[in-house]
Amino acid sequence: MNDSFDLNARAYWKENIRTVLSLLGVWFVVSFGMGILFADALDGIRFFGFRLGFWMAQQGSIFCFVILIFVYVYRMNRLDHKYGVDEDRDDYVPDEAYYHLEGGPEGSGDSDTGGR
Repeated sequence: MNDSFDLNARAYWKENIRTVLSLLGVWFVVSFGMGILFADALDGIRFFGFRLGFWMAQQGSIFCFVILIFVYVYRMNRLDHKYGVDEDRDDYVPDEAYYHLEGGPEGSGDSDTGGR
């Protein structure tokens, strides 16, 4: 069973790292590539009245970054669901049951009265 879990965990992290690296690649191309390296070539194109290289460096990259966040959340939720580690399957256990608290914080010094 341990080998099965280990193989499953390795496959999960392999896909996780692939997702992160691909999104970081897009992030690099948008921020460094379009904002710095290819800005002069993109300046020949007009977008909303602005040169595209300038617009991507100032505004477009921010929009792309926000879109990347949503793409990351979507892909990670799908990946978590695929490997059975999604939050939908978490069983909520109240603190009292988990820590076997009988009567609350009385006598522990953590009450609202400052332990008096």
